[in-house]
Amino acid sequence: MAFKNFKVETDADGIALVTWDIPGRSMNVLDTQTIEELGAIVDQTTADAAVKGVVITSGKEAFSAGADLSMLEGMNKTFADALKASGAEAAQRMLFDESRKLSLTLRKIETSGKPWVAAINGLALGGAFELTLACHYRVASDNPKTRLGLPEIKVGLFPGGGGTQRLPRMLQPQDAMQMLLKGDQINLTKAKAQNIVGAVVPAADLIQTAKDWIKAGGKAVAPWDEKGFKLPGGPVYSKNGMMIFPAGNAIYRRETYDNYPAARAIMQCAYEGLQLPMDAALRVESRYFAHILQTKEAAAMIRSLFLSMQELNKGARRPPNVPPTKVKKLAIIGAGFMGASVGYVSARAGIDVVLIDRDQESADRGKGHAKSVIDDLIRKGRAKETDRDAILSRISATADYNVLKDCDLIIEAVFEDRKVKAETYAKAQPLLKPDAIFASNTSTLPINSLAEEFKDQGKFIGIHFFSPVEKMMLVEIIVGKNTGDVALATALDYVRVIGKTPIVVNDSRGFFANRCVLRFTAEGLEMLMEGVPPAMIENTAKMAGMPVGPLSLSDEVALDLVLKIMKATEADLGANAIDQSQKKLLVEMVEKQGRFGRKNGKGFYDYPDKGKGQKSLWSELSGLQPKHLDPDTLDIEEMKQRFLVVQAVEAARTVEDHVITDPREADVGSILGFGFAPFTGGTLSYIDFMGTKKFVELCHRLEAKYGSRFTPPKLLEDMAARGETFYGRFPPKKAAA
Repeated sequence: MAFKNFKVETDADGIALVTWDIPGRSMNVLDTQTIEELGAIVDQTTADAAVKGVVITSGKEAFSAGADLSMLEGMNKTFADALKASGAEAAQRMLFDESRKLSLTLRKIETSGKPWVAAINGLALGGAFELTLACHYRVASDNPKTRLGLPEIKVGLFPGGGGTQRLPRMLQPQDAMQMLLKGDQINLTKAKAQNIVGAVVPAADLIQTAKDWIKAGGKAVAPWDEKGFKLPGGPVYSKNGMMIFPAGNAIYRRETYDNYPAARAIMQCAYEGLQLPMDAALRVESRYFAHILQTKEAAAMIRSLFLSMQELNKGARRPPNVPPTKVKKLAIIGAGFMGASVGYVSARAGIDVVLIDRDQESADRGKGHAKSVIDDLIRKGRAKETDRDAILSRISATADYNVLKDCDLIIEAVFEDRKVKAETYAKAQPLLKPDAIFASNTSTLPINSLAEEFKDQGKFIGIHFFSPVEKMMLVEIIVGKNTGDVALATALDYVRVIGKTPIVVNDSRGFFANRCVLRFTAEGLEMLMEGVPPAMIENTAKMAGMPVGPLSLSDEVALDLVLKIMKATEADLGANAIDQSQKKLLVEMVEKQGRFGRKNGKGFYDYPDKGKGQKSLWSELSGLQPKHLDPDTLDIEEMKQRFLVVQAVEAARTVEDHVITDPREADVGSILGFGFAPFTGGTLSYIDFMGTKKFVELCHRLEAKYGSRFTPPKLLEDMAARGETFYGRFPPKKAAA
């Protein structure tokens, strides 16, 4: 039988080599056709007496990154149709049967009576890793890039192909739960030490090693199917088991605040499944998997963190009429922490970088930052000496602006001050080559007003990085009213090369990300002024799904910078544009108490010297509160809603203001840029999945109690009246090929 996605060749020893190689794709994925073909191959090789064993490998550079999540999205649409046509019971049965097709196929491999070996030649994640776990043995080619893992939790799902059952039967419970609940990916050294992989061999020996294991009498029975099998961590109801699961529940609550149904389902699957024989355990997993597929959290996270992010990374917003551009040489004016970090990630991506600052010493310090980042990676074993030499050879440092003459892209990263930026532009412009693109890394100052200092505004654009640049995946590209398509295409092509995710926004004070996140930090200050205990403010924000509390985030941004932004906004827009009580608090903190945030070791928190304990809330902070509320009288759910709603309302305003024109960018940007509760799918998905009408009603309740910052914009009122969603009213454009 011929297959589209697999090639099957049986050698003279009766060993079938199954090569997974989907035509026209750079990476193998588990889609409907692949799963069907794999099932047919299992049936065929099991029935063929001439086949003594099977080796499965990949014809690509990697084994596979796992399931095609758009297949799961399609499954949910089919479920919704079946629900309308046939009722709940029939629809649930259909979803259960469809969602466990892979699980049943993998179990057929395991119980085929013939030894299967996974020959892993690179990355194997998700369902593809589950495929290797169902084989009786695993061998991997020696590839430092290879990672094995089950990252489904990161998109609101969990492994549905047996991963929650096989992994805890192979590893100690703590190690298995770590991989399942965190989505951690492990390298081959760790996989070998944990006996997930039996051998790591040179690439040229991979297939032969796999075949040799079969020829040497490799067992065609999984350990858990043998009589007398004992769980590595002992039975669930044993002394050891009782130390694992109750503690695991506590850790789960601490880490997730029960916001992630998939994480809860993993705990349930492992706890229940480990008390059952494998076939029954897999049915338990499939039932939970079918349930999780129907949750709004899974739908939201799959859409934003997989599908939308993939589309934006592929250039969904790139002008189609501009040929591909390439930045060979990049100049960064301003070699401070931000500029130096941008230089480092650019050089790491293979771009020649020149750091320019007011004097040679400052420029050299910027290059020194890049060296310290790589040195730290080398110390941690995540980079080699040769990587450092290669990256540093691409970075030069100077105080001479004449180097701009042969640069394709210039990024200005000087102090957030109009006058300083204007002086920089005046100095740089006469030296630019005709087709050079000039970008500002401003975080709040409107691009249109900065562009007034620039002669050719068509070549002027905003490229806003987030700190720390090395870790933050988002880049906000800001288009001014006169920015040309070539400038936009160049910025997007550059961001793609450095491996970041771009969102394109139109100009506005604070653009998108800062407009929303400043609402979050301001709400924390508002609660402080209301008399809410500081620890309660921080904990409630984390319960709502934010990665850190608003006071902690303010410290990270720097309180003196927050005050500076406040004063600049007041100067431009008048006293009513800011909250005067919050300004008074920050003046007290910054100007009178000298508390600037983490950078000087004291802000809303006190910070110990490095390595000497944890930060703690400043003991005198409550003394700056005008009054103190009794925590027992406060509504925790309402406080959580305040944190999320105030940001989501601002996101809706950015749509009304035409700052955001594609809902994917608000959702992906809010999660990657400032950690907006990932389980919601982002700021606009939060509204869509709640229902626009219900969200607007919630806004009005909060508005009546707390003020106009919760007032829904007219756009949102209109959408609520018509029963519209953001993704329905503003359908995303298709990604460019």
